Amino acid sequence: MKSGEGMTHLRQNITATVRPGDASGFVAECLEIAVVTQGPTLDDTIENLREAVALHLDGEDPAAFGLRENPTLLVTIEVDPTYAKAS
Repeated sequence: MKSGEGMTHLRQNITATVRPGDASGFVAECLEIAVVTQGPTLDDTIENLREAVALHLDGEDPAAFGLRENPTLLVTIEVDPTYAKAS
């Protein structure tokens, strides 16, 4: 077998997006694994996301999700731009 043949590429990052909630707070959702959480502040939402991902992967083989051991979270935060108002 040649080097790299038959090997699966495992990702280091779990990608998540944080956006403002419909009514209040923020919602975080992972793209690669089935994790969605929320919180009243960005800090709370990120902490809830870290806990939810850890619980989701607890006792599981990360490779089963296409991930390397000890994956990291890569978080993108969606915010609405603030437009300058004409005076």
